[in-house]
Formats: sequence, C-alpha cells, structure tokens
Amino acid sequence: MHDHSADTRTGLPRRTALRIGAGAVAGLALAATTARPATAVGPSRPDPQIHGNRLRRVTADTTRVLKNPLSGWVLYGSTGVADDYWQSLDDLAAPVRIQGYANTLYLRIAWSVLNPAEDVYGWNTDDKLKSLIDTARQRGMKLAFRVVTDSRDKATDFTPSYVRGAGAQGYQTQTGSHTVWTAYPDDPIFRAKYEKFLIAFAAEFNDPEVVDFMDGYGLGKWGEGHSLIYLDDANREEVFRWNIGLWLRLFDKVPVAVNYHRFIGWHKPGDPPSATTGWGSPAPGSLELLTWAFEQGCSLRHDAFGMTTYYGQWERDLAAAWKFRRPVIMEGGWITGSHSYTDDPRGYQTPRDVRQGEYDDSAEGHVNTMDFRVGNETLSWFNDAPDLIDAFTANGSYRLYPDTLSLPTVLHPGAAPTIVHRWSNDGWGYCPNNLPQWGYRYKPAFALLDEDLTVVATAVDRDAEPSVWLRGTSTEYRFTPKIDNVPGGRYQWGVAVVDTGRSDTPGLELAAEGRVSPSGWLLVGDCTVG
Repeated sequence: MHDHSADTRTGLPRRTALRIGAGAVAGLALAATTARPATAVGPSRPDPQIHGNRLRRVTADTTRVLKNPLSGWVLYGSTGVADDYWQSLDDLAAPVRIQGYANTLYLRIAWSVLNPAEDVYGWNTDDKLKSLIDTARQRGMKLAFRVVTDSRDKATDFTPSYVRGAGAQGYQTQTGSHTVWTAYPDDPIFRAKYEKFLIAFAAEFNDPEVVDFMDGYGLGKWGEGHSLIYLDDANREEVFRWNIGLWLRLFDKVPVAVNYHRFIGWHKPGDPPSATTGWGSPAPGSLELLTWAFEQGCSLRHDAFGMTTYYGQWERDLAAAWKFRRPVIMEGGWITGSHSYTDDPRGYQTPRDVRQGEYDDSAEGHVNTMDFRVGNETLSWFNDAPDLIDAFTANGSYRLYPDTLSLPTVLHPGAAPTIVHRWSNDGWGYCPNNLPQWGYRYKPAFALLDEDLTVVATAVDRDAEPSVWLRGTSTEYRFTPKIDNVPGGRYQWGVAVVDTGRSDTPGLELAAEGRVSPSGWLLVGDCTVG
C-alpha cells in the first residue's frame, strides 16, 4: 500500500514500503502487471522552491527483469550437462529464453577440472567448460564459481592428482564402489598448490564484466565449509583466515561469498572422515569466524534455504545482523526430485510447498539472488511456482529508480544549476555499493543529450549513495553540478546510475517506466542551453 500524504517540498505523494505476506505475493505480482500507469515520466509542473526548475514524477517498473550485478536469478551449470542444456532451458522458459530470467550462470566445479595438471587450466583445455562459459557470455549472462576441493561423496578426486603426487598428505573415503582422496587443508603442499592455482584463476576471472561473484572458501564437504578433516584440529581458525584472506586478496574486483554455516570449518574431534556435522547447536567459534570474514568484505551465502532444520534460527539471526550491510546469496536446500522434503518441520506436501518455503526464507533474509538450481528443480519453479518467479522479479533484489526529479529547463553559461533528485528502492534487497570489491563505484548522474540522443555533458553526484536506498524510504539530494562548454540549443535530460569505473556510463538498469536512450539514460525532460 502507498501513503498518499503530500511531501512538504514537492507536493507529491510520499512512498512507503510495500509489505506483503507470503500468501499474497501471486495476487500482488499480477496486480503489478495489470495496473501499470499509462504515463511513465509524469507531466512536469513548476518547482515552487527552485525558480526555473520543473518537477517530474517517475513511475516504478515492477515487472521487468533487471540485469544488474548481484541481483536476480542464478542458474546452475556444470561440465556434466547434456548437449541440449540451453535448448531444454529455453523450451522450459518459452516464449522467453532462459537468460530473460537468469542473470548468472553458476558453476560449482572440482578443482581437478579447473586445474587437471600443474600449470594446465580447464578454461583453456576443457571443451565442455569452455563451451559453457562462451555460451553464457554470448547470452549476456555473467559467471559465478565455487571451486570444490573435497572428494567426499564424489565419484572422482576433486583435488588434482598432481597435488598428491607432490607429497601432500590426505585421506581416503568411499563413495559407493569408488575410493576417493582428499588433501588436508592444513598441509603445506596442498596450500602452496592451491594458492598457485588461485593466482592463475584470479588472473583469468577477477573481472566484474565477466564474473558476478565468487562462492569463495570452497573447503569441506560439498565446498560448503563444514566437516573439514585436518592434520591437526587446532588449525581450524588459522586455515579459515588463510583461505578467506587468500580469496579476498586475489579477487579484489569481484564479490566473494562465504557460507554462513553454524559449523564453519569445524571437525568434531573423534569423528571419522566420512562423518558430516551439519545439525544441532552451532560449533564454538563459528560466529566469530564468520563475523571476521564479513567485516573483511565477504558477502553472505547459504545453501539450505527452505530447509527448516538446516536453515534455522542461528542462520536467520546472522543474516538479520548483516542486513543491508552485506548482500545475501540464496541457494535452495531441498532437491524435490530425490529428497524426502515431507520430513521438513514445515510439513511440505508438494514441490510447490518447497518453493514457497524457499521464497519465504528469501523474503525474510532480504536476499539479492535466488536459485533455480538445475534439472527438475528448475522445471519445478516454472511449472509449480511461476507466480513466485514473478513475485521475486517485482519484490526481490534491488529495484532502484528516481521517483521525483526537479530539473532546470534553461541553462545559462557560467550559471550553477540546481538539481534535486529523490531515489527509491522497490526491492527487499539492497544495492551493495559498499562492498570493498565495488568500492562505491555506482553513483547517480545526469546527462544532456542532443537530438540524436548523443551525450554532450555528464554530471555525477558523487555524494549520493545507492547502498542506503532501502525499501520503504526515499532519499533526496540537492546537487549543484558544473556543466560547461555545451553549445547553445535544445537538449533532453537523462538520468542514470553510472559506473564510475567505466567512464561514468550507465551501469545499473533502473526500475523505471519511460523512454531510455540507446546508451542507457532514462529521458526525463527538456532543457535549453543559451
């Protein structure tokens, strides 16, 4: 619902949070689709407080999938996918191709696939991996990776054989009829080889134009950071800090996430290598280790959304403590095609119930990304819960737009114009511009565009900060830019959130109705120079 009391400065309605219960999301998503205003950038009227300026109201777009970093749906891929991987997904999502929904292709992949021999790297030599990366990029999708080193529960060794051959110590476990080997993470040879690999990996993928995030850490069972086996259990904290520090040092331009797992890096003394410790009261020190990682710049990730026992109150409280300070990356826990999800304390009876549980947990956690997973789980989202896909589009991640603008209609040479811009966020997440890997690179900006929609001048408001634009509030700025050397004539104002690391060009898609220039500026009014 909206509060229609007037803003004291503009006379325009204030906006308040749109708060919905889980059972109402489908209806609200449909309403958002069918009740869109006919006018996107509303008619202007004189600004009573700034002579020569005119006020405009911008309408939010609540239905379009936005292609923004660290937002939206994540799709799984691996080197084991079928040859018709993309075709099957496009058929599933028809009449829209799958990249119309998913922003990121997530590759959870063995270290031994990425680095099968010393100084040999799978992104250069593995045809399936190269094809997945190339086809994702051709579809405008970014990549994300988790590098798994632990072979337990796998049919092959996930640590490369050359590491063992170099003398690293490890242990064997049994996966069915397969005997597999895993290196101890506190073994010095393992660490030297792992660091050498990560240096090469970062040289290729520490690029925000290519990679959306790194699911860092990667140790422990399934790469989730639990049930680690050490040479010496006393090395748990040292190994954690070494590993997180390594990822953050090498991936300084790409967000790095770590699982907020209550047993992070934990091995229960006396347990055999095959044991999995992932339930019950949290291990001592987990909160302190994770808090340190988040303070260093890690984002949050958890792999069991919708699993009531596994994603419990401890995890919920931790996510709440870091809300709007670090983004949350969600993965669903139940695999409805093979897991006994009816055992969940929430009493799930159908795959639709599981999808609803995952959505509810995501809304509570204010996640920036949600997870389609792969295969039948992706199928389930589209067949059992398409309304929840629409609901996440409308309500999830961050959806930024300038709800009110006061812009000058005439610019005189040497004069300092005043621009007032007010920003809102219709998503439950936040724009993580405060991440050290992003370094506050995204800023609101204004441009003058000529009749060909070519930008002739740009002004960036570097004091405005998108990471504080949260749902339920609007944030207003008064900006007095210097705009010089513009030839006399008629222009249009454009507004955008620009990437200051890419020559102040539009960097984030706005959740706004209206005409957008080919270069990405939302057109919001006329201006005469001279």
